[in-house]
Amino acid sequence: MQSSLKWKIGLLFFMIVFSLATVLPSLSVSVPDWWKKYLAPEGLRLGLDLQGGMHLVLQVDIDQAIANSLDLAAEELREVMREEQVTLVRARTTDPQTVVFTLPNVRALDAVERKVANDFPNLEIRVESEEGTFPRIFLQLAEDQIEFIEQNAVRQSLEIIRNRIDQFGVAEPVIVRQGLNEIVVQLPGVRDPERAIDLIGQTAQLEFRLVDDSQAVDLNQLIRQAVEAGQWQWGDDRQQLNRALQGMLPDDREIYFHRTVDRQTGQERSEPILLYSPPLMTGEMVRDARVRVGGTFNEPYVSLDLTNRGGRVFGQITERNVGRQLAIVLDEVVRSAPVIRERILGGSAQISGGFRHEEAADLAIVLRVGALPAPVDIIQNLTVGASLGRDSIQRGLYSGLFGALLVSMFMVIYYRLSGVIANVALLMNILFIFTGLAMMQATLTLPGIAGIILAIGMAVDANVLIFERMREEFALGKTVKSGVEGGYSKALSTIVDSQVTTLITALALFLFGTGPIKGFAVTLSLGVTFNLITTLFGTKVIYDLLHARRKLGEIRFLSLLQRPGLDFMSLRRITFGLSAVLLLLGAVALVEVGRGTANLGVDFAGGTMAQYRAEQPFSLAEVRSALNQAGLEGAQPQHVEGENRLIVRIKESREVVGDITGTVTAALREHMTATGFDLESQSEIGSAISETLRNKAIQAILIALLGVVIYLALRFDLRFGLAAAAATFHDVIVVLGICWLLNIEITLLIVTALLTLAGYSLNDSVVVFDRIRENIKKRPRESLKDVINRSINDIMSRTVITSMTTALVLVSLLIFGGSVIHDFSLTLLLGIIVGTFSSIFIASPLLMFLPGSKEAVIREDRPSKEVEAQV
Repeated sequence: MQSSLKWKIGLLFFMIVFSLATVLPSLSVSVPDWWKKYLAPEGLRLGLDLQGGMHLVLQVDIDQAIANSLDLAAEELREVMREEQVTLVRARTTDPQTVVFTLPNVRALDAVERKVANDFPNLEIRVESEEGTFPRIFLQLAEDQIEFIEQNAVRQSLEIIRNRIDQFGVAEPVIVRQGLNEIVVQLPGVRDPERAIDLIGQTAQLEFRLVDDSQAVDLNQLIRQAVEAGQWQWGDDRQQLNRALQGMLPDDREIYFHRTVDRQTGQERSEPILLYSPPLMTGEMVRDARVRVGGTFNEPYVSLDLTNRGGRVFGQITERNVGRQLAIVLDEVVRSAPVIRERILGGSAQISGGFRHEEAADLAIVLRVGALPAPVDIIQNLTVGASLGRDSIQRGLYSGLFGALLVSMFMVIYYRLSGVIANVALLMNILFIFTGLAMMQATLTLPGIAGIILAIGMAVDANVLIFERMREEFALGKTVKSGVEGGYSKALSTIVDSQVTTLITALALFLFGTGPIKGFAVTLSLGVTFNLITTLFGTKVIYDLLHARRKLGEIRFLSLLQRPGLDFMSLRRITFGLSAVLLLLGAVALVEVGRGTANLGVDFAGGTMAQYRAEQPFSLAEVRSALNQAGLEGAQPQHVEGENRLIVRIKESREVVGDITGTVTAALREHMTATGFDLESQSEIGSAISETLRNKAIQAILIALLGVVIYLALRFDLRFGLAAAAATFHDVIVVLGICWLLNIEITLLIVTALLTLAGYSLNDSVVVFDRIRENIKKRPRESLKDVINRSINDIMSRTVITSMTTALVLVSLLIFGGSVIHDFSLTLLLGIIVGTFSSIFIASPLLMFLPGSKEAVIREDRPSKEVEAQV
């Protein structure tokens, strides 16, 4: 045995052992601590769709952060001037970025200007003083202060949210910044999604304000007038109500709503209450917050420990206002309004108001950690229940194992010993993929499992290319050793070209995809990369080892599909006509998608999608009736065939997500109690992020096509690249048209399927082009039409086998993968059929309409032939 072969065997053995050692901790195998520490610190991560959990995208309101900072500085200025016997009266303004104060006289104006210049460098002041009127000042934040807030508001919000979640007790959360003003929060395995959302989303702006108990105005009467005039409705913004009643309320007063809970029924009520505008104290003076139980009704309340300054201020407030109500306001809702009986010293206070224990505990967390610098809006909410996650794992494993089993059986039957070697390479490929995921600390998602299964199909294609080349070499009478060597050498360039084009597509998916789509791109990229290693290196080492030990006998293959000898080019008019019809269908679908009138998923249209599992069978008529009674006439219920599952879609264009899922769940449980609906997953996407997702999908498609055209232009010739790109674009548009015709919902997973189809189509086209280029060099005098016919006939066996094996994998996904990836699998299966058709009847004939293709290839080959002649 040659020493080089020993080194190759040793390297392959080391890779297998290292991979097994890396993956074992992820399989719950007991190993020493140092093993996990140095080989795979965190093991293989499961995505939220496999273990359950939440994926939130939060948008920080930067404008509100600026307004909050301005309000805080303005109130501080007013307090400072009050100590100097100067009263500033705040005037109402429609511009949240400007604070207007009215001053008593011109002397006060000079004092305010000096104070702002000396002690408030973050404020810019503009004076408006006319004879016969009270002078006014306009305050705005300085430009550098605004820039600082824009740069730090998201970072500060991220850290506060991280601290809240850490105290909430979620294992291994993922909290990262995305873009300019977005935060992505992933909470695996969270059991109470609603509680988690409340905890994360609370701004926790705590304020202490005095209650105006003069009863100078009838609040209920004023609110009734605003409602009757159509200026405000119950549930609308509180500030909108105050704007509508401007001029009817006393100066420096605002209407708030006092949240109360009936202790007997547990029902919540909101009662209007009139408060003074300037807060006397804010949550910045709170040092600690804890949950206590006590009081008259022995119920939970939140105990506050104040800072030293906060204790002094609170003592002054209570001393000056004995006998008056002090409202405790949290996020613009009055939680309690106790009467001050006496001066309170000791630096402590409490918030009560009919809290549940969990509610009080979460409130204590947000007050203890600190308030967010600005409100955060949830623009995307994906929630997967643990039961659905387990079901997804089982279905993914079943579909993967069954698909791999079908492919393995075919390979052994058709290619015999070589099929066994190819199956060993497939097992190594899967092992290396899991090793790569564990070492990269990447996340395995359900689309990621689909990526692995698709990578198996592409690995089979690479082996088929080699075996079919071997068959040609053996037909020429070559020995086993030389036939194997010739098969590998002649298939090398084709395999590399086809895998690289797929990698380009996967890279576009990774760079511009989101969430689970990135998981698909990662596993597909790893699968294609390791496929090059296992196919071109691993299987070759096995052949060499068998030959060295004299155990490599005659290699035989089945031959079910001989070279057909058909004249494919004579059919081009018929196939071009069929393609024109399909392209017209695809163009209509593209227009419908662009107009938003196609069956767009909530990923692109915005809205809510909720999936339920039912304990008993149900009918869609009952579901529609229940939803209509709840005022959800626009809801689109869908029954998952063969399963007691219901999918409800509500498409609407809203900037932020609401609690539509809660309304749907309540309606189903109220009107269909016996059915036993249980929420398994929900997807709520605001229009703010749906537009971003749509733009990213378009970018991914364009960049993938551009990258492939550039690669093929460099690798072959520009005309080959243009023909391949045209065929790929044809396939994507045609499959999109078929999906539109079948009313398949266009989601991010469907976009993933279309991009994957682009990679597969290119793979097929590259294989055909590679053989065309080879035959042009062999037969320079033959017409291009005959060369194309000969090339297609040469690779017909490979094309049919590859399409069939890949289709076997996708059929397995379609049958066993479940409802989550059903449409994804169907779209890819359609793509395999269309892609195979286009590589034969579209891409290749297009070369005939591009002048100079054949001459360019011959010219490219001349230098090498001249060198051979000289030698």
